[in-house]
Amino acid sequence: MAQPKILAIIMAGGRGNRLFPLTFERSKPSVPFGGNYRIIDFVLSNFVNSKIFSIYLLVQYKSQSIIEHIRENWGLSAVIQDHFVTVVPPQMRLGPDWFLGTADAVFQNINLIRLHKPEMVAVFGADHIYRMNIRQMVDFHIEKNAGVTIAARPVPLSEGSSFGIIAADESGRVINFQEKPKSPTPMPSDPDSAYCSMGNYIFNADVLVEALKEAQQRKEHDFGSHVLPDLLKKEARLFAYDFATNIIPGTKPYEEKGYWRDVGTIKSFWDAHQDMLGERPLFELQNRLWPIKPSRSTLPAAKILGGDITNSIIAEGTVVRNAKIINSVVRRGAVIEEGVEVKDSIIMDHVVLKKGCRLNKVIVDSYNVIEEEIQIGEGSKTPYFRAYTDPSGITVIGSEKRTAIL
Repeated sequence: MAQPKILAIIMAGGRGNRLFPLTFERSKPSVPFGGNYRIIDFVLSNFVNSKIFSIYLLVQYKSQSIIEHIRENWGLSAVIQDHFVTVVPPQMRLGPDWFLGTADAVFQNINLIRLHKPEMVAVFGADHIYRMNIRQMVDFHIEKNAGVTIAARPVPLSEGSSFGIIAADESGRVINFQEKPKSPTPMPSDPDSAYCSMGNYIFNADVLVEALKEAQQRKEHDFGSHVLPDLLKKEARLFAYDFATNIIPGTKPYEEKGYWRDVGTIKSFWDAHQDMLGERPLFELQNRLWPIKPSRSTLPAAKILGGDITNSIIAEGTVVRNAKIINSVVRRGAVIEEGVEVKDSIIMDHVVLKKGCRLNKVIVDSYNVIEEEIQIGEGSKTPYFRAYTDPSGITVIGSEKRTAIL
């Protein structure tokens, strides 16, 4: 069966207020994740692994970090037509406004859809940690003769007010859609869960263009709040694609089936890092059949000169001198000096931990230098003067070298 021509539009302009101070100088999709990734790398890897190579990234807030990251790490072939990852800041082609919402962002770039003349447009978010074979969602879309397909998965009912909530019949056809309702409707099969939109959509191109024009005339700017409910009222063929049915080659038996995390808060960001650790992690980064493309690095291999390292990820360029590291992620170029203790923490790029300092449940952003013998985080008797304590109890130290945070 001939594959349809697909244009991918990734919404990568998220402000990420709930990830402060990690988003003080960068947008949410650009926040470093794991040993050598950014959050944006997961959705981009999913598209490339799915052999969808025409990709626009719509950026807005504090976009320089993500622009540099894409330039350095995501150059596709300039020889093959329609193989590109291109960053698109607000062009203001239709007026003086920046993007006013997700639907408005796509509408302001409707010329790109007309230029490429795709049969389908995949509109995806950039803020999540997951693997997905998007071609399987496309096949579902074709099989159902859908106008719009929404990727969906269950979430605990207590979290449902943070998502678009879907009610669907046995065939998957959407019969109701509520954007972030105060009282989410539970799933008939599970009263403790709600069926949520993942913020990933596949549209027939003509359906999308017409819906965006009508929304713009009504001054409506959001997919979840406006475009999808309006299409539902018009009895357009909206279907929910069950993400749990998505099959990824190389997935290990011990991994959580349908792993997907919205890392929009400090707690969820920290939890997702913990999910990668251990001999049987919930989310296994080592999958050669569906790789997540890491950031390019010229740093040498990590150097461990001594110490006690347990259940941790240590990235390239790191130097560890007789330190103790437990259940932690240490990113590239960090220096961990003698007598340092790091537990349940995330240490980002080029951080220096001086002799004898102790960190427990702490996130240290890039380029910080933590002084000798300082104790920070859980169990500390004295608050660290540069630290932000999240309501979850996790301590975050924003980047000290602002100009180098890219």
